[in-house]
Amino acid sequence: MRIPIRMISIATTFFWIFLIVFLVSAVYSFKDVQFDFGEPQIGLTSDNKILFSLPITIDNKGYYNIGSFNVTTEILDRKGFMITRASTFIPVIEKGGQVMATHNVTIDINDLQNSQNCLFNDTELEVRETVSIKLAEVIPVQASTNLSMPWGAPLYNFTLGEIEYAGFNGTHMTATVLISFENHASFDLTGNIQIQMYNGTDIQVSEGQTTIETPQNTPYYGRMELNVPIVGATESGYFEVYFSFPSFTLEEPLVIPYD
Repeated sequence: MRIPIRMISIATTFFWIFLIVFLVSAVYSFKDVQFDFGEPQIGLTSDNKILFSLPITIDNKGYYNIGSFNVTTEILDRKGFMITRASTFIPVIEKGGQVMATHNVTIDINDLQNSQNCLFNDTELEVRETVSIKLAEVIPVQASTNLSMPWGAPLYNFTLGEIEYAGFNGTHMTATVLISFENHASFDLTGNIQIQMYNGTDIQVSEGQTTIETPQNTPYYGRMELNVPIVGATESGYFEVYFSFPSFTLEEPLVIPYD
């Protein structure tokens, strides 16, 4: 049995009319979909990584379900090196329904390229945000944006002050070293600083360690006393500074000369 071409043409016309009406109504109903991004929270995970948490509320008052909601965050350093990437996916948001989720992004400071620079100097990180959905679980829609995120160095302007010597006994003297920096990070800084003192002939003459607790966005001022043998002391030399913090480690010490 043959179907008349005219009937096929009518059916095709009705199909396209239905499809156009569906697409228009699906897109139009999108105006009744509300996205609420809450205040981001910053903290540390149990394994001492920086955690950015963004609350998201989606209120679908449109005519159709929303499918495949996905938000992806990529964070890169100034050289374009990928530091971290995270996604949050919601399969379906039914019409008339509301869904609440939390988009989490973690940063391991040890993964930062040239991490030593990021520990001692403020900089900016690049953030790439992409949000995609399927209107009526069929029509894909995607939006993306790039923005800059300031990075506060936890050991900003780390400085060892001029050495102050004082008598101790016939063989040793006390060298007092002032320590200062500002914690510009978004987290509190707790850990140990170890200083090894070398004289002008590269011989280690003393070492010491101190524990610091510095809340975020506050300066630190402290001092360390080193027991230095009089025979080994020279007018110039250098310090090797080692940092031991739960959230990061440095493979190489910070070398600071003195004279």
